[in-house]
Amino acid sequence: QVQLVESGGGSVQAGGSLRLSCAASAYLRSNGFMGWFRQAPGKQREGVSGIFTLGGGTYYADSVKGRFTISQDNAANTLYLQMNSLKPEDTAMYYCAAGVGGKPWTRLGLASEYTYWGQGTQVTVSP
Repeated sequence: QVQLVESGGGSVQAGGSLRLSCAASAYLRSNGFMGWFRQAPGKQREGVSGIFTLGGGTYYADSVKGRFTISQDNAANTLYLQMNSLKPEDTAMYYCAAGVGGKPWTRLGLASEYTYWGQGTQVTVSP
């Protein structure tokens, strides 16, 4: 069982930046992967970004490419999401997720591929 705890959410104005962190209670196996998802009120959960534990391919939703950067510190079992040039449409609850098993990078944005989920951290971007 892996527990995930997100932090770093908050309220910013459009154009601002936030850095989300996700602390995992255990190291995922070498074939593990982690990702960020978001869900706005009345909308479906959306895959934002994903990364393999050993690096390699990463996934970004088209809506965040060039603005968000996913990274990880395996020594600290921590996942990050640097969010720059934030827009009001980025407002959502952001969730960290983790899974194991060989997957093509193209599936890192699918919630069904992940086993473990955090409780979420709220990001609010005002105009």
